[in-house]
Amino acid sequence: MVKDLLTQAYGSMRHDRRRTALTMLGMAWGIATVVLLLAYGAGFGRAIETIFANWGTRIIGVFPGRTSQQAGGQKAGTKIKFTIDDIDRIVNAAPLVHRITPVVEKQSTVSQDVRTYTLPINGVNPNMFQIQALHLGEGRLLNEEDQMSRARVAVIGSEAKSKLFSGEYALGEFIRIDGISFQVIGILSAHMQEGDDSVNKLIYIPFTTMGDLKDTHYLDGIWLDYEGNEFEQVERQVRGVLAQQYNFKPDDKRAVLVYNMMKQLKQFQIIITGLQVLLAFIGTLTLGIGGVGLMNIMLVSVTQRTREIGVEKALGGRRRDILFQFLAEALAITFVGGICGILLAYAVSLGVGRLTFYSAVAKNAEAADIRLIIDPTIVMVATVILTFVGLVSGMLPAIKASRLDPIEALRYE
Repeated sequence: MVKDLLTQAYGSMRHDRRRTALTMLGMAWGIATVVLLLAYGAGFGRAIETIFANWGTRIIGVFPGRTSQQAGGQKAGTKIKFTIDDIDRIVNAAPLVHRITPVVEKQSTVSQDVRTYTLPINGVNPNMFQIQALHLGEGRLLNEEDQMSRARVAVIGSEAKSKLFSGEYALGEFIRIDGISFQVIGILSAHMQEGDDSVNKLIYIPFTTMGDLKDTHYLDGIWLDYEGNEFEQVERQVRGVLAQQYNFKPDDKRAVLVYNMMKQLKQFQIIITGLQVLLAFIGTLTLGIGGVGLMNIMLVSVTQRTREIGVEKALGGRRRDILFQFLAEALAITFVGGICGILLAYAVSLGVGRLTFYSAVAKNAEAADIRLIIDPTIVMVATVILTFVGLVSGMLPAIKASRLDPIEALRYE
C-alpha cells in the first residue's frame, strides 16, 4: 500500500512539474531558515559558554568589602580584612572546595634593560593557573618548590612579554620588579581580553615571595574552584564561615563580594534558552508560509482532479484511501523540499564560517565567535517542525478530497 501511495504521489508531482518545483522551493526555503536559526541559537550558546570557560566555570572569587548592616554590636561600614588563616577556614567549612589560593596584588614598576612599565603583580599559589584556566605558552608555571623556597621567579602574560622584551627571547632572562631581580620562567598564552582589561599584562610570582614587595598579612582576595555543581551551596558555606569570623550577617552582600562564575553562566543560559525558543518560533512561522503555499496548491489539485476522485470512489475507493493518497502527495512534496532545504542550510553554514561576535570587542577572542554548526539535534528538531507543518498543510485538502460526493464528482466538468 505504501508503495502504491508513493507511486501515485510521484505521478501527481510529475503531472505539473513547475507547480511542484515552486512548492518544494517554498518548503526548502522555510526549512533552511528553521535550521539556520536553530544553528545560530546553538552557536550563540556555545560562544557564551566559551567566554565563561576562558576563565573556568566552577570558580569563585571572594573579595573583602565593607559591612552594610549592623551585626553583633558593630556599626555598618566596618572594613573586612582577609588573612591567610581564612584559607584553612574556608577549606574546613566547604568540603567541595578543590583548589584555593590567596591573592595579593600590587602595581609595580617593572623594567628590563632600558624598558620600564607599570604593570600589575599578583602573588599567588601555584594552583592559581588551574583555577583560572590560564594556559602556558612557553617555559613552565610556578610550582610548590618555588613557593617553599621563596624563589624570585615570575610567569608573565603575553602582553607583558611584548612590552618588556619587544620580540626578544624572554625565558631565563631577568626583569626588575620595584628594583628586585626576578627570573622569567614561563610565558602565558594570550587570554581573551576586553577593553582595558590587564589580564595579559599580569605578572605572577609566588605568594611567599610577594612579601618582598608588599605586606601580605592582609589579602586582596581569594580564588577557589570546587567539585560538583552545588555552586550556591559552596557560596553559602564561604559566606557563612567568613561572616562568623568577622562578625557580620551572612546575607550582607557588601561585606564580602563573591564572584560566582557558575551563577553568572546559569543566568546567561536562561537568556540563551529563551533566544533559541524565539528563533525556533520565528523559523516555524517562516516555514508556515511555505505550508500555506503547499495547502493552496493541494486545494487546487483537488479541484482539478475532482472527476478522477469520483471515478476512484465509483470503483470502490474508500474515504481513507483518498485521504491517504492526497496526504501522501503533500508529505512527499514536504520531505523532498525539506531535504533540499537542509542541504541548502549546510551549504550556507559552510560558506558563512565564523560570524564575528565577541572578537569585535575583545582581543584573542576568535574562539568565542559564533559558528553555524548544524548538529543532529538541530536536524531532528527541524524535521519534527517540518512534519507538523506538512501534516497540517496537507490534511485539509486531503479531507476535502475524501469527502467529495462520487455522483457530484463524476458530473464535475
